[in-house]
Amino acid sequence: MFENTRAFSGFSVDDLQKAKEFYQHTLGLNVTEESMGVLSLHISGGSTILIYPKPNHTPATFTILNFPVADVEKTVDELVKLGVQFEHYEGDIQTDEKGIVRGKGGPTIAWFKDPAGNILSVLEES
Repeated sequence: MFENTRAFSGFSVDDLQKAKEFYQHTLGLNVTEESMGVLSLHISGGSTILIYPKPNHTPATFTILNFPVADVEKTVDELVKLGVQFEHYEGDIQTDEKGIVRGKGGPTIAWFKDPAGNILSVLEES
């Protein structure tokens, strides 16, 4: 039924202009303003992700968007220079001083939040 449908995902934010600034200028994504007061993130490969305003927005408690990169440490360093703060976790998922998890049975990965508090990640392509 849906095998030929171009599906897309979306998530909410509490401030559309802050989201546009962050995704377009900090992360360098192509962002367009659409009708009905929403944003579209245009991701490599032709995918689109919808960002919509929600007055009673509650940030997701899980990763909503993953960015595969060639070198997580280099990407973390570049994003920190742009003002992005990386999350630090202890316990089952333990990050280093830069906020990176390395060699724990999964990919090298680091998490950060958008201005609305949604969790994003950069993870090393294998």
